[in-house]
Parts: sequence; C-alpha cells; structure tokens
Amino acid sequence: MRLLALIRNTWRTLTSMGTALVLLFLLALAAIPGALLPQRALNQSKVDQYLVDHPVIGPVLDRLQAFEVFSSFWFTAIYALLFISLVGCLTPRLAEHVKAMRATPVAAPRNLARLPKHQTLQTQGDVADVATAVEARLRGWRRVRRTDGDTVEISAERGYLRELGNIVFHFSLLGLLVAVAVGKLWGYEGNVIVIANGGPGFCSASPAAFDTFRAGNTVDGTSLHPICLRVKDFDAKYLPSGQALTFAANVEYQTDDDLVTNTWRPYRLEVNHPLRLGGDRLYLQGHGYAPTFTVTFPDGRSRTQTVQWRPDDPITLLSSGVIRVDPPAGTYPKTGDRRRNQIAIQGLFAPTEQLDGTLLSSSYPALNDPAVAIDVYRGDTGLDTGRPQSLFTLDHSLIAQKRLNREARVNLKAGQSTRLKDGTVVRFDGAVPFINVQVSHDPAQIWVLVSAISMMAGLLVSLVIRRRRIWVRLSPGGPGTVSVELGGLARTDNSGWGDEFERLTARLVPSAEEGGRERS
Repeated sequence: MRLLALIRNTWRTLTSMGTALVLLFLLALAAIPGALLPQRALNQSKVDQYLVDHPVIGPVLDRLQAFEVFSSFWFTAIYALLFISLVGCLTPRLAEHVKAMRATPVAAPRNLARLPKHQTLQTQGDVADVATAVEARLRGWRRVRRTDGDTVEISAERGYLRELGNIVFHFSLLGLLVAVAVGKLWGYEGNVIVIANGGPGFCSASPAAFDTFRAGNTVDGTSLHPICLRVKDFDAKYLPSGQALTFAANVEYQTDDDLVTNTWRPYRLEVNHPLRLGGDRLYLQGHGYAPTFTVTFPDGRSRTQTVQWRPDDPITLLSSGVIRVDPPAGTYPKTGDRRRNQIAIQGLFAPTEQLDGTLLSSSYPALNDPAVAIDVYRGDTGLDTGRPQSLFTLDHSLIAQKRLNREARVNLKAGQSTRLKDGTVVRFDGAVPFINVQVSHDPAQIWVLVSAISMMAGLLVSLVIRRRRIWVRLSPGGPGTVSVELGGLARTDNSGWGDEFERLTARLVPSAEEGGRERS
C-alpha cells in the first residue's frame, strides 16, 4: 500500500502544472551549454581545440557530455520528463473542460446580493415577456432558463474559449516537442562548397557528397533525397568599408523526374531565401574564392586545379589554403619517382592585392586585383597514403621528415608564373567564387510551424477572452411591473468587470428604473 501511495503521489507531482513549468525552465537552462560550448555534431575540430586549450576542465565537461548537449542523457531525461508531465497534466484538464462545456450553467445563488456585482431594477411588463427579452439579449452566452412558480431565473456564462485557448497552447507546446524530436530523429543536415562559373557542382545522393554531414539517429544515408546543383555565377555587392551588402547566386538544379530527363531548372539563391524542394531546403550560407593554378611538368604536360581556400578575414576575404597536384600518368613511370615529384602549393590569396612591404594582404573583398603569396613544395604530398588530410593546410609531419621540401616562395598576380629548378612551371590563373550551401531535411518542419502558430493563437485567446457569469432573477413586483435582480461574477480576470457589468445591465433591461444599488 505504501508503494502504491508513493507511486500515486509521485505521478501527481510529476503531472502537475508547476512541475511542467519547472521542467520547461530546466530545459531552457540545459540548452545554454549547447550555445556556449562547441558541439561535436557541428564542429569536431573546435571541440578538439577546446580540449587542448582547457586541459583541466575540458575532459570533465566531455565526461558530462557538454559537447553533445542535445543528445546527452541529462538533456534527454529532462525532455522526456517534460513530455510525460505535459501529457499527464493536460489530458485530465481537457476531459474536465469538455465536461464543463457540455454542462448547463449553474443555478443562481440564493442570495444574489452577496455577489461582487449586484443590481436590483424595476421594469414594466410581464415576467415571461421580460425573461424572453433578456434571453434574446444574451446572444453569445451559454444560458439556461429555470422557472419556480412566478419567479424566472436565467443563468448565463461566457468565456469558455479562454480555457480552451490555454489547453491549445499547452498541447501545441507538446506538439512542438514531438515535432522537434521527429526532426532530430529523421532529419539530416549537410554543408558543401560549390564552385561557381562552370564548377563541377554536386549531387546529394550520399553523405560522401557533403563536406560535413550531420544525420539523425535513424538516418543511415541510403535514402537521401537526390538533388543536383551547379552554380552559374555569383553576385556580391559591398560597402566601401568592405562589409557585404547583398550576395546571391544564380544556380541550376535537378530533382525527382529532372534527374531522369536531365532537365536543369534555374533559381536565384539568396540569403534567407532558400530553395525549397519537397522536404529539403538549400540555404546560401557564405562565399569565398577558389584560386586556379596550372602546373606544367618538364615533359610539357600540365594539370590545372581549382580548389576553394578558406577565408581567414571575413571583411577582406584574405584566404589561405592548399593545392596538391599529382603528375599526369606517364610523366614519371616509376611509382617512387612520381611520389617524389608531387607538387603542393600553400599560401595566401588576396582578392584585391595590398602589399605591406613584401607581405600580402587584401584591401577589399571584391575580385578586383587577385594575387597570391605561395610556397611551392615538391615531394610526397600524402595523396595516396589513405590518411585524411586537411583541405587547407599541409601535413607538417611530411615537411619535418623531409618527404616534402619547399622549392620556391613567391608572390604572383593573375597570369604570372614561377619556374622550379627542374623546369616545372607553376602559374596562377586567377580565381573564381564559391558558395557554401547547406542542405537541410526536416520531415517535421511543417508541424513545427503549425505548432508554433497554434501556440501563439492559443496564448492570444487565453489572454484576451475572460470568463464571466451572470444571473438574472425576475419576479412580479406589483401591478404591471417586474422586479429584476442581477448578479455578476468574474471567473478569472476581475479587471474592468464593474464597467462591463454596468453596460450589460443597461443592455439587458434598457427600460428599467433602479430599485437598488450596485455592490462591489
């Protein structure tokens, strides 16, 4: 029995509205570390850097899953408890409200004068006729008429939508929690850099097509919605200070039947104006530049590569990066010779050149006067080691082991080149823009929107509508007169009820003479 009582009391406490509010506050509080600390699902490298920079507190936070907040056991526990609390709290309230709406208004109290608002009036006419007129003027009120001998009582009530709005608000909050959970389980998000001006584009057929990919717990990557995208050109406008004013990309895309018929559809992709394809959204998140280099080997054969470089300065778009070039087949027949003659180019790119002495910088983010400051390396670049490498920096261990040796350091403008000792020529051909595209798939996004709108509507209704009760007792007052006694009660908000009661009294019995006084 004690165990049953403990379970019952625990359930009552968990399903109370106060507990639900506390859990909602805890959920908001628990989300703060997810905003302040780097998260593995978004940027693993920043998490690793944080652990290096904070060797004492970092491992402690890692054990507490502070770098995986939204999938941590404690955040999930709060989320689940809030869900259970809302269900257990709202279901009885909904049943009680449905029961209240189906019930008839309660009978008038024996002594209406004890109510906060009371008025006694005299009017000409018959009791039945006056009662019919009062009922007609109570349009919009739920009312019931009761007769006791010569006395007629009318009970009326309005404002049931207030509680309904309150219930809709909380059920919409519950729906929002469910929709967010569904989106996290069955949704995915990927980022990819797409080079403009004739770049190869990309197709979202598998997670391997993305530079970074974050999938829900039920997504295995085998059933992604196929979308192909290529960028025709990129437009950007900047203020004189270099701050971006607007930027947009003219793209072409394929999806569904377009992939079969090889039909490309145009679209202008702008910031905050995503391309929506079914349940997917394609966002333009950022941009930068991809320098183009042509490496001509001693036998006359050449290779040209265009690779995106990382913008280090968000204002001037001064960028850094690496290009690794493998010699064409046959240039070095022996594998060892080919590996020892791979070319790596690492350095800085400036869209608008500015030289501080011999140091390259950029004075403006537009592609006005492109230039690079590069180090050219020859040797084993690690292309065929099978180990992952950074897209923007060389493996310093290869340099330390003398497997990769620097052969030139030079500044080049578009069209200029440098010659290495063995006759290899490295030419800087210019640069083209690239855009960073985010592909988001959320099967519950419509339900998130519907839940949010329902929450606002329910909250507005619960704030605007007020519960009111009024009773009218009519009895013979003398030859040809009717005594009218009115009592009013504000079920929720009492603000303004006095003036409202006065107006209601004047509307219900417009030809009456005051026979008593109002009490408050």
